Amino acid sequence: MEFDVLFLGSGQGAWNGAIPMAKAGLKVGVIEEGLFGGVCTNRGCNAKITLDRPVEILRQVEQLQGRGFDSLPALNWPDLMAHKHEVIDSLADSNKQKLENAGVQTIIGHGTFVDSHTIEVAGKNYTAEKVVIVSGRLPHRLTIPGSELFHDSTDFLVMEEMPERMTLIGGGYIAMEFATVANAFGSDVTVILRGTSILKDFHQPYVEEVVKDLKQRGVKFQMNVALESAEQTEKGIVLRGKEGYQHTTDYVLDATGRVPQTQNMNFEGIGLAFDAAKGIPVNEYLETNLPGVYATGDILDKKQPKITPVAAYESQYLAHLFAGDTDQPIVYPPIAYNVFTSPRIASAGITVEEAEQSPEKYKITAVDYAGKDWFHQVGNDDINKITFVYDQEDYMVGVTNVGNDAVETVDGLLDVMNAKLKAPDQEELIYIFPSIAHSYMKYI
Repeated sequence: MEFDVLFLGSGQGAWNGAIPMAKAGLKVGVIEEGLFGGVCTNRGCNAKITLDRPVEILRQVEQLQGRGFDSLPALNWPDLMAHKHEVIDSLADSNKQKLENAGVQTIIGHGTFVDSHTIEVAGKNYTAEKVVIVSGRLPHRLTIPGSELFHDSTDFLVMEEMPERMTLIGGGYIAMEFATVANAFGSDVTVILRGTSILKDFHQPYVEEVVKDLKQRGVKFQMNVALESAEQTEKGIVLRGKEGYQHTTDYVLDATGRVPQTQNMNFEGIGLAFDAAKGIPVNEYLETNLPGVYATGDILDKKQPKITPVAAYESQYLAHLFAGDTDQPIVYPPIAYNVFTSPRIASAGITVEEAEQSPEKYKITAVDYAGKDWFHQVGNDDINKITFVYDQEDYMVGVTNVGNDAVETVDGLLDVMNAKLKAPDQEELIYIFPSIAHSYMKYI
């Protein structure tokens, strides 16, 4: 075989493992037809958080109006977009260079399976003892008349001007995060949902806090709308739905989810098992139904969150497995995940809903930081609540937080969960005072 390991795709589920594999002496190749680093680096997380940063700061300044600030800073979308390009545009080449510097061969083009050990790119076959599929997911697109007028998340992240009226279809991460940004930059935002579910993966009372805040800022939510068509008119894009529904807007963002990228790689031809809606099933070693063919990242049909750090963890696991450092199956630790709304919502471990369904196993404690904790009152946080989940031995096994600093809070408490620290052990943790960590440790 030409390679020991050949990656189909260069996202976080590839290069986090490809580099240590190459350093361990394996001959590694990475096939990429687009930008090296995948969606998160180039058309997702990194770009999104760059565009959200001024919004995060603006919210904190808002909370201190009359408490040190007399006016709000003005936001400028074209300037911010130019800054986003400064930060993001060089990352793809940088990631490609990191691979090559580590001894990984990069192959440019679209890869198609010939058999389970051979991938064809631009008329040339490349063979490998092991192949790792890292094809990720693509934006789902509604298929109604006029849907060609709609945009997706990739379009939003390169949008040169903020439209006067923006409509987002969906109630997931993308819809809520981009609604937050567009609203802060002055767009008249409407969120349309087919049902009533918003951010279903998060503690719903905390989701309600975020939705309530967005409504107060002028974001409109229209529930139980079944869209049937879209039409460009002189007054804008007219959306029509059942029971006479009609809505006119300037920009439509289809945020109805993401689907596995399984097409045009000849999965069917080689007998690879996959589900067009769920992704590729794998065993406890991340191996598909075909021996020697593995998969990592968002393409997997899995219960774990489909986020960048999980893809990186899976890729690093394969590096240890292929290098002979381990022969054990993958074990996922508690995973922290969040949504970048303002305020943030972040969670890790056992959810509140899971704990409520098993009261014989778990205990729940909730704290209103905004009303109780002096450190959060310094910033005049108007929304900051946290809920802890403990097992019957008083080990923390879950946490969820809504607030400006939810990401840092949950990240820190993830360490407490992984280290299995109880109250007496926490006396050995002497944090900086004052700080977020010193604040939350008082309540656990």
